[in-house]
Amino acid sequence: MPIVELHVLEGYGPDEKRRLHEALTDAVRLVVPANPDAITVMIHELTPANYSRGGKHRKGAPALGDAGEIVRAFLQAMEAREIETARAFLAEQFAMYFPGAQPMFDLEALIEWAKQRYRFVKKTYLGFDVMQSSGPEVLVYCRGTLSGEWLGGTSFESIRFIDRFELVEGKIYRQDVWNDIAEVKAGL
Repeated sequence: MPIVELHVLEGYGPDEKRRLHEALTDAVRLVVPANPDAITVMIHELTPANYSRGGKHRKGAPALGDAGEIVRAFLQAMEAREIETARAFLAEQFAMYFPGAQPMFDLEALIEWAKQRYRFVKKTYLGFDVMQSSGPEVLVYCRGTLSGEWLGGTSFESIRFIDRFELVEGKIYRQDVWNDIAEVKAGL
């Protein structure tokens, strides 16, 4: 039965603590073949007066946003064509990579490119997988199916997709897309 103890400076709310509990449980499960119910995580809070580094009392850094929720909100804004809302989630150096397309660096380029492929597309999500990379990036894999309407008016559904996002400091700076649209369209 693995036991993990974490010491943090006070100031993190219940949601951040829940995310820490889940992430630490998942981290143990990557190495130890334990059922999640057998993994104990304890978070101990310290007041700034009871902590110092270099002889100076410190405050905890603000928590990062939930990367999976950031990606979900971005995708929902895009689907609703709330472009300014979607743009607020992006880093200045944002780039998108779609099958069969040149890299795109702004949302308007994506919208123009998509106009030549379909009338609209919607995503049904099967899951969001969030992980820390070896660098500063947080990786989010979003997977599910696409449905929508081709340019000729015929509908489509159940087309597989995976989107891979890289976030730094809560901003999306890269999106890679893989899907079966071309294969499905070629079979029409």
